[in-house]
Amino acid sequence: MDEKWLTEVFRWLHRNPELAMEERKTTAYLRGILVENGVRLLETGLETGLIAELGTGGGPTVALRADIDALPVCEQTDLDYASRRPGFMHACGHDFHAACMLGAALLLKAREAALPGTVKVIFQPAEEVNRGAALMVATGLLDDVGLFLSGHTYPWYPAGTLGVRPGPVMASADRFFAKIIGKGCHAANPERGDDPIPALAAVVTAAQSVVSRRVNPFDSAVLSITRVAAGNTWNVTPEAAELEGTVRAMTEAVRSDIRRRLESLVSDTARAYGCTAEFRYERGPAPVINDGELCRRAAALARAQGLAVEENPPSMIAEDFSAYLDIAPGAMFRVGTGGGYDNHHPRFTADPAALMPAARFFAALAERELRRLAGE
Repeated sequence: MDEKWLTEVFRWLHRNPELAMEERKTTAYLRGILVENGVRLLETGLETGLIAELGTGGGPTVALRADIDALPVCEQTDLDYASRRPGFMHACGHDFHAACMLGAALLLKAREAALPGTVKVIFQPAEEVNRGAALMVATGLLDDVGLFLSGHTYPWYPAGTLGVRPGPVMASADRFFAKIIGKGCHAANPERGDDPIPALAAVVTAAQSVVSRRVNPFDSAVLSITRVAAGNTWNVTPEAAELEGTVRAMTEAVRSDIRRRLESLVSDTARAYGCTAEFRYERGPAPVINDGELCRRAAALARAQGLAVEENPPSMIAEDFSAYLDIAPGAMFRVGTGGGYDNHHPRFTADPAALMPAARFFAALAERELRRLAGE
């Protein structure tokens, strides 16, 4: 394996994006390369995604994780390897992640006899819909993992740069829905009904104070209302009005407190306007909280390999990598890939020059952490 070969793998993946739970061609492509190189594959029972295993058995286990799904985005780059599927694009760098961890797997394969334990390499489906990590965990094949490692493209750092941040690095992502139920009537006779629209408007306004007045300024949180709907014509007071949105937080305590306060706010406000309320709150991925000592060791290794190291800022974007951290500690690092357009943008690109340095870093980090866990 060399840089040119790994770049071609990345280009193939970029040309052939597949949405969450539809990554059949991607899975087959990665499976073929791994089998051809003698890498063992574990039987997951899943239609898409893979778990590869390296090592001679026994000892501790470390896992490397990559996600493999794309987005329903129409690519607007000038790349000669742009997506061949109109309306679909690897706009978040999962093609880079898959190629990087494939490279790391093959580097570790070449040193398999020297590994003092096992490395499992996860090629995870459905990260974009927050389902894939839970599916992989449910297989039970990761129960023995003592440490999880992952990386994510970062367009604001150039190739050759690693972003490292201990502690909370990515937020939880929850969804909420509220329905205010009143009594419909003719718009000319509002006194004969209970209008849910003023109640909804009051909820929208009051909800802005949940973070600004109820969350400690030193804690990070976001509450965004992203959809409101009521009525279907100009002269009828509707029976009900509804809204939905998202809550993001960096700690479980803040996450739970916002939910409690928001539910009370919706219920109490609806009652004040003579209405009733329905409230639904769906928990998504938990915050990603990086292990501090692991981050320190990783930063030292990165510098020794000639990478620039930055303490990257936290993000209110979510990542289902947090599901693995319920099993064991770990960390997600930001891999500088340049480009200048943010993730999920139709002009997003990832510089292939970052591939081999990142693959070498993750392979070396996995082996070093194995040796640490093995007491060497």
